Amino acid sequence: MRSSVTAYVGLGANLGDARATVLRAMQEIAGIDGVVLNRRSALYASTPVDANGPDYVNAVVQVLTHLKASKLLEALQTIETQAGRTRPYRNAPRTLDLDILLYANAHITRSKLTVPHPRMWERAFVLVPLAEIAPDCVHADQLHAVRGQSIEKLQ
Repeated sequence: MRSSVTAYVGLGANLGDARATVLRAMQEIAGIDGVVLNRRSALYASTPVDANGPDYVNAVVQVLTHLKASKLLEALQTIETQAGRTRPYRNAPRTLDLDILLYANAHITRSKLTVPHPRMWERAFVLVPLAEIAPDCVHADQLHAVRGQSIEKLQ
């Protein structure tokens, strides 16, 4: 059996009941065989970056998993599809978006998976919730670099 690794998954939605969708996705991630949801951030509202549409609801979860990164991605994409995710064009509004941000200390570059997530360091909606649950993963200068992006912790 593979040893467990720590991974971080970003969650976002801006269509339908985005808050409920993100919360349900957290439960579904916890239900993936071989995955334990260890920590979750608060929910945050953010304006779209490089995209149009309504504001997003975002969060980050920390999971412990025995799954390879590619298998974790497959499971996450199944959850997205079940939530009605379509990909009509790049950065389209979405019912649910699940991204592997970090997978242990791995650096993965494949056609369908890049870890660390290639744009995470440019996104307040990723860095702020990640810093909440894993402050050692985010440096103050990285947070400073995204300080102009709109993000608000939801109650």
